[in-house]
Amino acid sequence: MATTFKTNARFSEAEWAARLELAACYRIFAMMGWDEMIYNHITVRVPDAEGQFLINPYGMHFSEVTATSLVKIDIDGNKLDEDNPWHINKAGFVQHGLFHRVLDDAHAIIHTHTTATMAVCSLEGGLQPTNFYACQLIGKMGYHDFEGITVRAEEGTRLVENLGSHRVLMLRNHGPVVMGKTLQEAFIRYWTLQRACDIQVATHAMGKPIMVDEDVLTVHQRDLHHVQLPGGAGRAEFDAMVRRIDKLDTSWRD
Repeated sequence: MATTFKTNARFSEAEWAARLELAACYRIFAMMGWDEMIYNHITVRVPDAEGQFLINPYGMHFSEVTATSLVKIDIDGNKLDEDNPWHINKAGFVQHGLFHRVLDDAHAIIHTHTTATMAVCSLEGGLQPTNFYACQLIGKMGYHDFEGITVRAEEGTRLVENLGSHRVLMLRNHGPVVMGKTLQEAFIRYWTLQRACDIQVATHAMGKPIMVDEDVLTVHQRDLHHVQLPGGAGRAEFDAMVRRIDKLDTSWRD
């Protein structure tokens, strides 16, 4: 059953829906242990406002984010809702802003520093075809060598080149950037990557992994559509997780 949201007179219907979904996503990440104190970001475009985006308030933990506390910014990371008292990590938006600017289909972008994803980003060979979830992603990710904290605009050209036609970019020695045409698509893509990395780290700790042959990879990726549900990529999974966080705390809806 799809999640339904009430309206808020302060915002357009489209913006309020985006705020609620993004606030829910932050709470889901906190519940799953994918947060990093007050750092990292999930951003989305404001659907009915060209060049406007929503980002988490800098200094607020993912578990505290609410729909109204999200900060609206422009493509350069400047605050647009001056009545919001929270700051933003403008430097942290450099990377997000780059992809939002050049990729029409990058509606939502996720960047995290979880232990497993950072470990795989720091491993020679990166993600390897050793488990069910990894096999969904092999050949569908780009890699970018570490150049220090990503705050310099001149690095953007190399980031875009290394992403290529993919929508997952593994920043070596750093962490992943995951994008989607919708927040739900970005969420399920990220969930798949996180599971793949969790299992790879555990497998390597136990011994020598079994590599899946390339012909099996092809069949596996070809047949993925058999397990997809109606409503678009990630919609059913995202809605299920929203129901879980609502059982814990509904304050994200404020």
